[in-house]
Formats: sequence, structure tokens, C-alpha cells
Amino acid sequence: MLNALEVFTTVTVGLMVGVEFSVAFVVNRILGALPEDAGLLGRAHGGRMLGALMPVWYFTSLVLTAVWAVAGRHRPGAGLVVVAAALLILSVIMSVLLLVPINNRGKTWTPENRPEDWREQQNRWDRRHHARVAVIIGAFTLLVAALA
Repeated sequence: MLNALEVFTTVTVGLMVGVEFSVAFVVNRILGALPEDAGLLGRAHGGRMLGALMPVWYFTSLVLTAVWAVAGRHRPGAGLVVVAAALLILSVIMSVLLLVPINNRGKTWTPENRPEDWREQQNRWDRRHHARVAVIIGAFTLLVAALA
């Protein structure tokens, strides 16, 4: 049963990493290349859509990793799983403190109501998101290593 939990957790975290990596390095670049209003509206829609989905995914990933850490505490690689859980906790803290406030503003923006510094806020969100992606890639890498 623990083996199934390990694989399911790793796949869940890996898929989350893939989505966040795609947002950082593909989707936002595509949206940034669109004419100004289209990119703004696309990011606002993405903020609403992913803003509803990703908290559940982050929480589920963290809970699964914590359960793995406890259930597999006597197995090789347990320390890697604990560090992965700590990195996932860090990613949640980063999200709540650094990214969610910008996302909550940005998901309501339209060409008519956007603030003057909207591009600066989007760039700040992007930089912070890149840092968060690095953190969750680290967590995922540790989980993969713990499987070996």
C-alpha cells in the first residue's frame, strides 16, 4: 500500500510541477506576445481558473507527502520525503504571502479598470512564480529520489 502512495504522490506533485512550469515558461509568454488587451484578459481568466484549482492541488500534494513521510518514516529515503514536504510548505507560504495577493487583484482586471502599474505587478508575480516553481521542482526531485 505504501508503494502505491509513493507513486501516486510523486505523480500528483509531478503533474502540479508540470502545470506551474507550463504557466511560467509557456502560457505567460504566449499571453505576453498577444496584443495588450488580449494578454491582460487571458491572464485574468487564467488567474480565476487556476486560482480556484491550484490551492486544492497544492494542499493535496502536501497532505500526500506528509502521509508518505509518516507512513514511510522507517524506510530509506524518508529524510528526502520530509525535506520535500518542507519545500511544499514553503511553496504554500510563498503562494499565500507573495502570489495570491497579486493574483486576486489581477484576476479582476479588464482594459477599463486595470491599474497604471499592471505590467509591473504582472512581472512581479512572474518573478515570484519562477521562484515558487524552483521550490516545487526541488520537492518533486526529492520525491523521485526517495523512490529509488
